[in-house]
Amino acid sequence: MRGFGFSKFTPQQFTKGSFDELLKLFMELLNYTAGDAGEALQWLNELDKQYKLTNDEYGIGDFIDELKQKGYLGEDEQSGEFNITAKTEQGIRQSALEEIFGKLKKSGKGNHRSPKSGQGEEKNSERREFEFGDSLDRIDMTQSVHNAQINHGIDDFHLTERDLEVEEMDFKTLTSTVLMIDISHSMILYGEDRITPAKKVAMALAELIKTKYPKDTLDIVVFGNDAWPITLKDLPYLQVGPYHTNTYAGLELATDLLRRRKTHNKQIFMITDGKPTCLKEGTKYYKNSIGLDRKVVNKTLNMAAQCKRLKIPITTFMIAKDPYLQQFVRTFTETNGGKAFYSSLNGLGEYIFEDYIRNRRRTVR
Repeated sequence: MRGFGFSKFTPQQFTKGSFDELLKLFMELLNYTAGDAGEALQWLNELDKQYKLTNDEYGIGDFIDELKQKGYLGEDEQSGEFNITAKTEQGIRQSALEEIFGKLKKSGKGNHRSPKSGQGEEKNSERREFEFGDSLDRIDMTQSVHNAQINHGIDDFHLTERDLEVEEMDFKTLTSTVLMIDISHSMILYGEDRITPAKKVAMALAELIKTKYPKDTLDIVVFGNDAWPITLKDLPYLQVGPYHTNTYAGLELATDLLRRRKTHNKQIFMITDGKPTCLKEGTKYYKNSIGLDRKVVNKTLNMAAQCKRLKIPITTFMIAKDPYLQQFVRTFTETNGGKAFYSSLNGLGEYIFEDYIRNRRRTVR
């Protein structure tokens, strides 16, 4: 009889004086200090005083020395300032991936399944009747024999073409994604840090694509008064600025980046917490943070419609609950034909992960 076995849950305890445990904490602190190693170490020292993370045999000084020896930390000889290395940057991305998406096993080079069945590389759960021209290696023999027994009986067993079932296969598609991150000042207002979860999602998504979908592409665009692309290396150091929200500029740049990609499937993920409040007109900025400015909104909606014509769906992850902002997002989504999630900060990564993996976009024919 099948069932479930339960054992007593013992929560994992922090091992004092453990390099691995301190490293995890150090990596997490770097997300909040925008990659400032010196500040992260100061916070770690304060946490050690309060929670006694180290012991008499292994202190924070020993941890710093080991960080240097193992290539996680560099030090400027003239100023004495600490800086993180490429190894640490990769470690932060891996930590974000494990935290948000769970421990994903590496698979062979592949891409995303599309909703259309056909001659592909990956089996799905669907079955259908055998048709002339189907490959023999796709026949589900177990189900076919089962059908024969039902149709003809066990005593007089024989197998006909009508009994045969074949396994459906999924096409795999390449996907190009632009992740847009709002870095306007509101991302840290009202006592809530919204930029750190957004950075974590970006780092986790980038690491996921590198390890599981290496043929896919990911571009990252940040937008405030203007919009500009950033590299994977820039992510740990990303901070908000004294900016308004120029959503139009972000979409315009994202569209330009996707036009250069040769893939058929293209998409934009946009993480934002507010309404568009800014446009650039020549060398000047048109700004209005009061309500929904018709001029700014209409131009942003026109950009959403242009993305629809280019067959680029936009998925908006709205991390704000104001009813009038949600109404704007609904109008924006209807104009583009994309999707919208009104997500909490805790659920942001899971939403993006599920949407990316399912790849419910268009089918490559």
